[in-house]
Amino acid sequence: MTPEQVKQYIEAGLDCAYLSVEGDGHHFYATVVSAAFEGKRLIDRHRMVKEVIASRLASNEIHALSIAKAATPEEWAKLQG
Repeated sequence: MTPEQVKQYIEAGLDCAYLSVEGDGHHFYATVVSAAFEGKRLIDRHRMVKEVIASRLASNEIHALSIAKAATPEEWAKLQG
């Protein structure tokens, strides 16, 4: 499993304005920016991402995914300065 594959799986289930995935083939770290996060609590944003890849996590195809940042486009723009 590559970071690019994980990125494709997330993009297939969630409309992302920005998505970055890094990892070593077993543990992955994602930064996800999506308008779908508007009005959602952080825990719900993380759940949304995890739900997209739930079957791959359950099968251990993806061992672990940590969500480094889950932001709306507006929040992301502020973070970028």
